Amino acid sequence: MRACVPLIVAVLYSLAWAENPKESDPFLELEEETEEALANNLYSAPTSCQGRCREAFDKHHPCHCNARCQEFGNCCKDFENLCGNHEGFSHSRDAINKEELQSISEKIYRADTNKAQKEDIILNSQKCISPSDTRDQVDRCPEPLFTFVNEKLFSKSTYKAFINLLNNYQRATGHGEHFSAQQLAEQDTFLREVMKTAVMKELYSFLHHQNRYASEQEFVDDLKNMWFGLYSRGNEEGDSSGFEHVFSGEVKKGKVTGFHNWIRFYLQEKEGLVDYYSYIYDGPWESYPDVLAMQFNWDGYYKEVGSAFIGSSPEFEFALYSLCFVARPGKVCQLSLGGYPLAIQTYTWDKSTYGNGKKYIATAYIVSSTQ
Repeated sequence: MRACVPLIVAVLYSLAWAENPKESDPFLELEEETEEALANNLYSAPTSCQGRCREAFDKHHPCHCNARCQEFGNCCKDFENLCGNHEGFSHSRDAINKEELQSISEKIYRADTNKAQKEDIILNSQKCISPSDTRDQVDRCPEPLFTFVNEKLFSKSTYKAFINLLNNYQRATGHGEHFSAQQLAEQDTFLREVMKTAVMKELYSFLHHQNRYASEQEFVDDLKNMWFGLYSRGNEEGDSSGFEHVFSGEVKKGKVTGFHNWIRFYLQEKEGLVDYYSYIYDGPWESYPDVLAMQFNWDGYYKEVGSAFIGSSPEFEFALYSLCFVARPGKVCQLSLGGYPLAIQTYTWDKSTYGNGKKYIATAYIVSSTQ
C-alpha cells in the first residue's frame, strides 16, 4: 500500500512541529474544530503552563514548561502548580520523551492480536487525488471502499462493546446528549473489555511507570472522563464528547467533523449512508493496521480529509489516541508502528474541565506518515 503523493498533508494548524520539524512533514487534515480552535483562541497564552506541561522547548515562548525549565530557571510561574505531581500527572523530571513514545507505540502495535488479518478485509481504494483537489466534492469512486470485511471480527468482545456505543449519539452539534442507564452501562462495558486486552495493559503499565497514574482504577476513571465526559460544541449544554467526535463523527456548520474510525465507516457504508469519494494517502504498511486519508459524503455532508486506521482493533486506536493525549496534549505526538513513523495530533477542549482542571479530548487524529 503506497501514497499517491510522496508525502501528503493531513492537518491544518499553525502550530510549529512539536518535536524535530525536519524529521517528517505534517499533512493537511481539514478539521472544522481545528479552524474553530484557532479562531476562538482556545490555546493557552504562552505565559502559562496551561495545556503545555512537558512540551518541547520553543525559543519563541517567554517562559517554558518542559522537563529542564527548572534547571535553566525559565519555567512559567504556574509550572509547579500545573505540571507538578497532582491528579496522576508526574513531575516534569518524569517527562515522556520521543524515544519512549516510539518504544511504547511499537509494543502496543505488537500487542494488537485482535486486529484484522490481511484476508479479513478487501479494500477498493480506487482513485487517488491531489491534496489540492479535496475541496472539489467530486465522487471519483463508483464502488464502495470496502469490498469485503470478515464480520466475525465484530463478535470479539471489544468490537461488540465498541459498536454498541456508536449509535448512542446525535451527530448534529447543538443537540444535547442524554444517555439512558443502558447507554451509560455500555460505556463501562467498553472500558472494562478494552482493559482486559494486552494493548491496554501495555499502555497502563507504561503510564503507571511514568507516574501518570497510581492505580488502574485511577487510569480507567480518567479515561472515562476524558473520552466520555460531555461538553458543549454548540449552543446546547453537553452536546459532544471526545469519543463521539473521534469515533462516531459529528456534523457542525454543514461539515463532517471527526469520524476517524474504519469500523464506523464500514457499517455506515454498508447501510448506504456513507459514499466514498477518493483518497489522498494510503500508508506504507503491508498488513493491518494500515492508514488511509480519504474524502467521503456522510448522508449529505462532506468530509474533506478524514484520516483513519484501517483494520485495527478498537483498543489499539483507543490506546494510541489516549497515549498521545496524556503525553502530548494539544501537540503532535510522534510514534513508531512496525518500523514506520506515524504522528497523531490531539487537541484539548479548553472551555470546560473535569477533576482538578483536567481537560477533555476535543479531537485526535493521524497527521502524518512516511513511506
